[in-house]
Amino acid sequence: MQNYPSKLLEAAVNEFSRLPGIGRKTALRLVLNMLRRPTSDAERFANALVRLRTEVRYCNTCQNISESETCSICADQRRDRSLVMVVEDIRDVMAVENTSQYRGLYHVLGGILSPVDGIGPEQLNIQQLVSRLESGEVSEVIMALSTTMEGDTTVFYIFKKLQPFQVNVTTIARGVAIGGEIEYADEVTLGRSILNRTPYDSAFIR
Repeated sequence: MQNYPSKLLEAAVNEFSRLPGIGRKTALRLVLNMLRRPTSDAERFANALVRLRTEVRYCNTCQNISESETCSICADQRRDRSLVMVVEDIRDVMAVENTSQYRGLYHVLGGILSPVDGIGPEQLNIQQLVSRLESGEVSEVIMALSTTMEGDTTVFYIFKKLQPFQVNVTTIARGVAIGGEIEYADEVTLGRSILNRTPYDSAFIR
């Protein structure tokens, strides 16, 4: 058990170590670094976290992180509103935007189906996607989920949910490695996968 010279130091280490991928040694190093900085730096850091938690919201349309009811992408009238790309989370939106190969809209699921982790359809933004298609404005839904077993299961589930609608369901080309994560794909590979997307049907997963 680590002995700390200060309860305040220990409390700060405890909070940092609650973050994913941050052990207690790394947390201590971060806290000591912050302690050596000017008070103004610590105040900016704390203020950024508080504002992040209290002011950031989710777009009413696509569930992307936003500072208003409608995110900047959904509000951009230059985007092709007939295209909706389905992604797992905000990191995938950022990765696709960095390719400059896509000018449609997005739909952020907030995760993928994973029964082992207790994540079912009710925990994801799938019904919101179905509701978006009811307007008839969307003609193509691009599935851009990671090519893992969970990702493919999620794609198939959504594909079945969208069958009643007259929309073309496609998936990005498998230039993204099987078992790979979208956010880690390089921009060229990801960009080509978007441009070379293929139709998705029940034969795709056989």
